[in-house]
Amino acid sequence: MTRSARRTRRTVQVVGATAAALLALSACSSDSGSDASPGSGSGEKSGGTEKLSGTVNVFAAASLTESFTELGEEFEKQHPGTKVVFNFGGSDSLAAGITSGAPADVFASASPKTMKVVTDADAASGTPATFVRNRLEIATLPGNPDKIATLKDLTGSGLKVVLCDKSVPCGAAAQKALDASKLKLTPVSYEEDVKSALNKVVLKEADAALVYKTDVKAAGDKVEGVEFPEAADAVNDYPITLLKDAPNAEVGRAFIELVRSAEGQKVLTEAGFTAP
Repeated sequence: MTRSARRTRRTVQVVGATAAALLALSACSSDSGSDASPGSGSGEKSGGTEKLSGTVNVFAAASLTESFTELGEEFEKQHPGTKVVFNFGGSDSLAAGITSGAPADVFASASPKTMKVVTDADAASGTPATFVRNRLEIATLPGNPDKIATLKDLTGSGLKVVLCDKSVPCGAAAQKALDASKLKLTPVSYEEDVKSALNKVVLKEADAALVYKTDVKAAGDKVEGVEFPEAADAVNDYPITLLKDAPNAEVGRAFIELVRSAEGQKVLTEAGFTAP
């Protein structure tokens, strides 16, 4: 073999070895990068799934207390490192708090009207979605000692009846049902939210109250529920939204996904809500 041929062969061997080394280095770099994908916001990706962490503040209508508490506990089990903090109350006061700057991630209202307060203030992120519906029922003392069978029976003299304030969804729905029936009812008190109205009956401070079916169910044997056909004229849609200035938007979004999932809907329908 000539000197020139030997030089050419040596050059090819060096180039080949260098190329092989570069390919091996590239493969190692690629594998290393896939294992250390950086997270974003409040989540870190681990094993191909996003790990959520931190506190999510949920403002929700009082009638959602039992079902959302259950969903909150389930959410924390599914996402260790998260904590769901609820603020339950009248939808109107919750909306006022949000528009005044109260720190919250999610708002679940008992009516589109109170949700509109938030959207009109440009405080919602995206378009709110209706996730359940609810209807009214008459809550009476256990055993229904006054034999209340119809909405008209509530107008009888001597009965102490409680309504939600007209500014909150349960009060607006009650007024709508009464108007549809052409009935006038003067309650002994107007309460700030549905739980307060129901509690008047539970404590035997009132003979009856117009509340949601879900609240009657949640009270168990502390009250007795009476259905009435006019309730069909006052069904409330419940919208939910992520808030624009949510301190923990990723976790808030995940909580909304649970509420709207088949699992969340099962919890809500078992509580007496109906699907949208």
